[in-house]
Amino acid sequence: RVDEQTVELPPMVGQLLRGEAPIRADDLRRPTPQASKSRFSPADVEAAAGGEAIELIRHTTTVLRILGTAPAALLRSGALGVRELRRIAKAADLDPQRVGLIVELLSHARLIDAGLPDPPPPGDTGDQYFAPTGAADAWLHQPPDRQWSVLAAAWLDIPRRPWQIGTPDRDGNALAALSADLFDAYAPAQRRTILETLALAGPAQAWEVAGLCEVLVWSYPRQMRRLTSRVVTETLREARDVGLVAHGCVTTVGRTALAGEPGDDTALVAAMHKALPEPVDHFLTQADLTLMVPGPLTPELAEQVELIADLESGGAASVYRITEASVRRALDTGRSSSELITMLTAHSRTPVPQSLTYLIEDVARRHGQLRVGVASSFVRCEDPATLAAVLRSDVAGRLALRALAPTVAVAHAEVREVIEALRGAGFAPAGEDSSGALVDLREIGSRVGTSRRPRQPSPRRSAPTEEQLLSVISRLRAGDRAGRASSSATGRPVRATDAGESATALIQLALRASRKLLIGYVDGHGSASKHVVSPLSLGAGQLLAEESGTDDSRQFWLHRMTSVELLDN
Repeated sequence: RVDEQTVELPPMVGQLLRGEAPIRADDLRRPTPQASKSRFSPADVEAAAGGEAIELIRHTTTVLRILGTAPAALLRSGALGVRELRRIAKAADLDPQRVGLIVELLSHARLIDAGLPDPPPPGDTGDQYFAPTGAADAWLHQPPDRQWSVLAAAWLDIPRRPWQIGTPDRDGNALAALSADLFDAYAPAQRRTILETLALAGPAQAWEVAGLCEVLVWSYPRQMRRLTSRVVTETLREARDVGLVAHGCVTTVGRTALAGEPGDDTALVAAMHKALPEPVDHFLTQADLTLMVPGPLTPELAEQVELIADLESGGAASVYRITEASVRRALDTGRSSSELITMLTAHSRTPVPQSLTYLIEDVARRHGQLRVGVASSFVRCEDPATLAAVLRSDVAGRLALRALAPTVAVAHAEVREVIEALRGAGFAPAGEDSSGALVDLREIGSRVGTSRRPRQPSPRRSAPTEEQLLSVISRLRAGDRAGRASSSATGRPVRATDAGESATALIQLALRASRKLLIGYVDGHGSASKHVVSPLSLGAGQLLAEESGTDDSRQFWLHRMTSVELLDN
């Protein structure tokens, strides 16, 4: 009974209500789970992990590009709404649950963040959006093993539960991605506990979830309410999506990640490089204007292929399709038709179809007939002679003025810079807007924009030291001794709230008679404890006593004592 409306039931009752097999309490021997019936060789496990990593990197890249094109709006709570999550999932052709996991990893790795994107999205209302950060560009240009290590480290250390995205909360509302409701400071330790326990099965050995839960509960009995079958199942699913678990076994990459030191990913990157399939530098050009890639491309070739073709089917073997729009996209970067055909011919293991050559040449022939340039300001003059004098002056070279007509010239410099330079050269220009009306160019003073303070990464909890463990054990043993001594206490307890003289008199009596005391004490942090002590001296408001069972002497302030009892020796 907790209160008038609440009772606390044993964890095994919850297991029965959830349809799980209850943990046996009549056998204290360590469980020995049976290995899963599915047998895979170590090579199969590592190959599966590498394939999952390639898919995760590809999907993460897709999500980053979608958020870069159309940033996702924030809810009032600062989370990513279900509608936005579904929009991203539909654009990426992925499951919303997987997109939720990717978004959580990107946020923890600081590859996306909330803020005011530049440039703002269409129809911007001045609100904040989730968009890629500058670190995302660096991540996109890293090799696959480095990209994988960033995502895997983010999943191991993230203090959240991504698998709960979309599940109902207490009020029946779906939990949103990046919401505060998903925070769980114990989540990183829980993931490591589950994976380290599964790793005990041995390389390329898998346990059923029920057997794994039995070992977890036996090893960590106080975590029985947390280590439920669903938590273990969802954690293993996420570990499989990240590539740390494959076919129910902890991979070599997973074992390296669990054993690695914080801040040192050298061994992890080496293990990931070995697990990833070797990149290829070729493809097969087919008559239907598609490129069949028999594996992951090298970073240099992947950039060129993604420029001229669109991904149609991803996986271990990808298919890209070349269209008129994709060829135009490649021509927009300054490449010529001959350069594109040369690249296809050099890397294709099959002859380039004539239809593809015709398509590239036809698009290139029509490309660029209409030119659109960039100019920050323009100079207009009704008198062609005056504009010609400006173009002949030295200031024209500094401003990079370019004549478009006898009375119009353009420049890359800003309007104010052009006006000041022309006035310095002896001309008398005036500023105008797009309608030809004069504009006021007076200085209004400096202004600063508000910036969002960067979020500090959550510190990783370090392992307890030997001194800390000894201190905890000493406190536990002192509490046990105090509990045994309280049942055999002969004196009437004197509490500090009754009278300070009474507690002092009882301590002086113990000093004269060499008797032990049971003291209730509250330290400076507000933690209450009980101690069995042998008093040594009393003075200046302090009691110097020796802790029972140890040779250590401690000082106890009289005003922090909550009770004092005289014990039999």
